[in-house]
Order: sequence, then structure tokens, then C-alpha cells
Amino acid sequence: AAAGLSYVGAYVINTYKSYDNFLQDKYALLPAVIIICVAVVMFIIGLIGCCATFRESRVGLGLFLAIILVIFIAEVSAFVLGFVYREKVKTDVQGTMRSVFERYDGKNPESTVVDYLQEQLHCCGVKNYSDWTTTQWFNSTGNNSVPLSCCQQGAKNCTGHLDRPQEL
Repeated sequence: AAAGLSYVGAYVINTYKSYDNFLQDKYALLPAVIIICVAVVMFIIGLIGCCATFRESRVGLGLFLAIILVIFIAEVSAFVLGFVYREKVKTDVQGTMRSVFERYDGKNPESTVVDYLQEQLHCCGVKNYSDWTTTQWFNSTGNNSVPLSCCQQGAKNCTGHLDRPQEL
């Protein structure tokens, strides 16, 4: 279990590098760091449990049970906090995404990240393609279209024009 959690934490941190322009808040990595710390603690606790069982130590097994109960309480608390603050996180991420979309010009590195995100997540804009109509890039191009990264992967000859939203 500790190895699995370590993998998940490392995967989240590695994936974060692709989306760091959208997650300006550096505390966004906190859950991944916590997952890795929990994996290390789980490994140590597992060793304590194995040693206590091997030696048939009542004190060691009691300590093992107490540690497991503390971890269970911490997990329940983390679940409740995540549930309570989910809307705040959603609002913060959408606000950051809107600011990155506002700086989109099709050439800078942030624009590349926006295109990558839309292609990987098969989405267009923060909520939908109409989000592009309020950006500076949309107004400066004047061609009534969204970036080509909004096009569906199966759509042929997609130009990103808003008069054909079925291709977006």
C-alpha cells in the first residue's frame, strides 16, 4: 500500500508540471506531498506491526492499533475538509484558468499550455467554447473562431469557427 501511495503522489507531482500555469497556488501540490508522507509513515507503521506480531509483543500491538486509529481519524478529517472546501478549490482553479486564457495569444508558452490542456482533456474554454468570446485573443483576431485545440479530434477540416459548434 505504501508503494502504491508513493507512486500516486509522485505521479501527481509529475503531472503538475504540465499544468503549473493553471495552478498558480503552490499549495496545489500539498495533497501529493501529504500522500507521499503518508506512504512513508505507512511503511514505518507496517514495520512496527510486523515486528510486534513476530515478537508477539502486546505493547507493540497496542501501539500499532493506536497509530492505526489516529491515521483513520486523520483520513476521515481530510475527507470532510475536502468535501467542505471543494467549491472554493473549484472557484480558485476557474479564476486562475480564466486569467491564463486572457493572456492567450497563440505564441507564448502559456498559450502552448492552454492548447495542450484543451487537447488532453478534450475541452474548450473554462466551461465551454463561449468562454473564448470574452478573451483579448478572440477580439484581436476578429475571425469569430476559437483556437484549433478546441476542435474535436475526429473532426476533419475544423477551423474553429463558432458557426460550426458541433466540431468543437
